[in-house]
Amino acid sequence: MRDTGERPARRLRWPFAIGLLGPAFVASIAYVDPGNVAANLTAGSRYGYLLVWVLVLANAMAMLIQYQSAKLGIVTGRTLPELLGEKLRPVTRRLYWAQAEVVALATDLAEVVGGAIALQLLFKVPLPLGAVIVGAVSMGILAIQDRRTQQRFEFAIIGLLAIITIGFLTGMFVSPPAPSGVVAGLLPHFDGPESVLLAASMLGATVMPHAIYVHSALSRDRHRGDPHTHVPPHAVARLLRGTRFDVVIALGIAGVVNVGMLLLAASTLGGREGTDSIEGAHAAIESALGPLVGTVFAIGLLASGLASTAVGSYAGATIMEGLLHRRIPLMVRRLVTLVPSVALLALGLDPTMSLVVSQVVLSFGIPFALIPLIRLASDASLVGEFSMPRTVVVAAWGSAALVVALNLVLVWLTATAGA
Repeated sequence: MRDTGERPARRLRWPFAIGLLGPAFVASIAYVDPGNVAANLTAGSRYGYLLVWVLVLANAMAMLIQYQSAKLGIVTGRTLPELLGEKLRPVTRRLYWAQAEVVALATDLAEVVGGAIALQLLFKVPLPLGAVIVGAVSMGILAIQDRRTQQRFEFAIIGLLAIITIGFLTGMFVSPPAPSGVVAGLLPHFDGPESVLLAASMLGATVMPHAIYVHSALSRDRHRGDPHTHVPPHAVARLLRGTRFDVVIALGIAGVVNVGMLLLAASTLGGREGTDSIEGAHAAIESALGPLVGTVFAIGLLASGLASTAVGSYAGATIMEGLLHRRIPLMVRRLVTLVPSVALLALGLDPTMSLVVSQVVLSFGIPFALIPLIRLASDASLVGEFSMPRTVVVAAWGSAALVVALNLVLVWLTATAGA
């Protein structure tokens, strides 16, 4: 972000900065949802430390991307879906919404299934019933959210994030990873087509399309109030400085949790049978580290499912409102999107495989959110002096190119694997 040259924007006092925390923490829940758990545990148990570099790179990309989304909402007073809806023709806009909705449904599937698995691990609740319970609790979380009470919603999500962090990192301290393995895992490389599939899944679980869309709405609603009110450039600059602080802390925590899950799987689950599922991984963690660590892990998974499905419903409503110009109550949307998850679980779908596949779907949806974001955030006619500097533009386009390239390699390797 370029400096405005205004003296009031040069200093950001700690009380002011702390008061701006919140929107990025809500968006960061998308980065520690049950899909991350499935992808990271699978990668660590099968390949050890091989794919640590994927998470480190993805988290750096996430910080860059989420800040640009938040900036777009603060500077323009509009969400990314709203801006896209203004620029696209009606037919194109509806098609664009359709692919975004598929991504949102894949997201919701992962989150509800993950929460249902956690309830089964903790209380032996059947998966379909667990999915209904997760949906009901998420509706309670959503009930406290509107523009006037957004901070209460943020506090609820931050509390769940704290539980997630404790739940997923406790085991790593009981069974520390091998430093040499961690260092080796920072060198980018693969080990066959399946490792590329997992890398795409991890990328889809880390840089999530619905988080890109929703962060612009979260920041706009929190910091702009009435989106039509003029905000002086120096005030916008101060808000953006505080937003960077918000993004770095929130995404930093999410990144540590993700890497911690992979390291736990690599140090504890490698070579054990049945660890390619969350249930099997939980059993192995419980066997290796004790029932207390296993229970804490399951509680973290439950908190992850509850928080992420609430945020996912918020994101879906934001996408629909911006692209279709239609607003439906969050509770109605929550009920409608819950049906596919309950139905698939009732039909006996393998829950862990559905989580991994859902993350691959998300990975293919990233370019549709990321490329328009980069174009809009670097458009000086739209964001004026707050357009991205050239070095940031290069980094952003490099991130988008990496996502597209990884998906193309994934398709080619998977298609030729059985030849």
